[in-house]
Amino acid sequence: MTVRLLLPLSAALLAAGCASFGPPPERPPAALIAPAAAGLEATAGTFPDARWWSALGDPALDALVDTALAGQPTLQAAAARVTAADAALAAVQAGQGPQAALTADATRQRFSEHGLIPPAVAGSIRNTANVAVGGRWALDFFGRNAAAIGQAVGRQRAAQAEAQAARQLLAGQVTQGWIALARLLAQRDLAEQGRAQRQAVRDLVAQRVAAGLETQAALRTADGPVPEARAQVAALDGQIAGVRHRLAVLAGQAPQALATAAPQLARLKLDGPPPHLGADLLGRRADVVAARWRVEAAAQGVAAARADFYPDINLNASFGLNALGLDNLLNLGSRQFSAGAALRLPLFDGGLLRAQLQGRGAEADAAVAAYNAAVLDAAREVADAAAALRSLAQQQAEQAQAQAAAADALALAKARFDAGLGNRLPVLQADALLLGQRAQAADLQARRLDAQATLALALGGGWADVPPTAAPSTAAGTTTHTATHTASR
Repeated sequence: MTVRLLLPLSAALLAAGCASFGPPPERPPAALIAPAAAGLEATAGTFPDARWWSALGDPALDALVDTALAGQPTLQAAAARVTAADAALAAVQAGQGPQAALTADATRQRFSEHGLIPPAVAGSIRNTANVAVGGRWALDFFGRNAAAIGQAVGRQRAAQAEAQAARQLLAGQVTQGWIALARLLAQRDLAEQGRAQRQAVRDLVAQRVAAGLETQAALRTADGPVPEARAQVAALDGQIAGVRHRLAVLAGQAPQALATAAPQLARLKLDGPPPHLGADLLGRRADVVAARWRVEAAAQGVAAARADFYPDINLNASFGLNALGLDNLLNLGSRQFSAGAALRLPLFDGGLLRAQLQGRGAEADAAVAAYNAAVLDAAREVADAAAALRSLAQQQAEQAQAQAAAADALALAKARFDAGLGNRLPVLQADALLLGQRAQAADLQARRLDAQATLALALGGGWADVPPTAAPSTAAGTTTHTATHTASR
């Protein structure tokens, strides 16, 4: 009966109160960038599960990335944020259903002789006891509860996507650090060969000076490059140590843990991307997915703020026992029960609800702007990395020709020397030119490998054709991805 009376009353109050003091008219929300405008697929929510760094073909790198993903503190912090978001969602969902609680108390009390208690009890010391079970259920006529759940779901899914983005970023940092270490080690080998070559030139000039064929000035000129070459080797040793320290810390280990790590640049494989990169690859990028879920959460926050303008309707019920004297507690006459409904309708709040709605709308606009920026940045990073790969491939082709010419020049110089048509100095000079070309080749190889890793990261984790996993389903009461941008403000 109470509920039947309450519903017409709430309808009347809603017509009278909300018509005068309800939410402002809806305004168009900020527009999400069209996926086609930046090369993204229309829906996102799955992550590539390919171990894209394995394409380099180095088992030591695979093991190091696995170690980093298992023990890096930043990933542990990201996992903790996901757990916190899961707990927040569970708390919101639990608060929306029927609630029940048992209360019990027993008190020994002296009743005032001059209070409201009748004379039979007034002035006496008695025991009172109460046992009751009460329940409450908040009815969601205007979508407030559903919006709260949707907002929590959006935050949870955003935390999950951000954790995945952190994993991909860490794997990329380890992979690029491994490539940098291989590049430095290759450069050191070449620098050591260069040092030996300059020492050989110096020794040859010294022999010619002793034979009266060169002057002391020529010897002093040949002396200079030798310590310079030793300094270059020492500088590379310092850089190698620094990269090893950074890699060890990225893997969650002590800085000295990788003191003997020695990847070989020549053994790292290039895995060129397909001629046409599919839009779905960029759509799996975890930071873009996280930004999309932030938009969803913000839109649900707007819906919750708009629902605050409408009535709260709660059903309440209680049943229990209450007695004066413990011996009467279990007496059938001590029973008591109640049932009813409660309504709360905001009428005058000084503009608080409108300010809250305006603030939530601004947060939703900021989330949309952040998503649009993430989409454009992702598209730019992919375009930059793909262009860098194409440029480096062309540079390698041109450099290969220059290196072949230097190798031919060295062969001709050796042939002349072997035939007794010249001294050994032209051979050493040609060898120095070839050594420089080999250094350029190693540098281009490392840069191309690094660009390959950069493109894999920009695409959210490689470009392998991996079947997508099932997209996470939304909780009851939430809107779908594609409907987020239509949420009212």
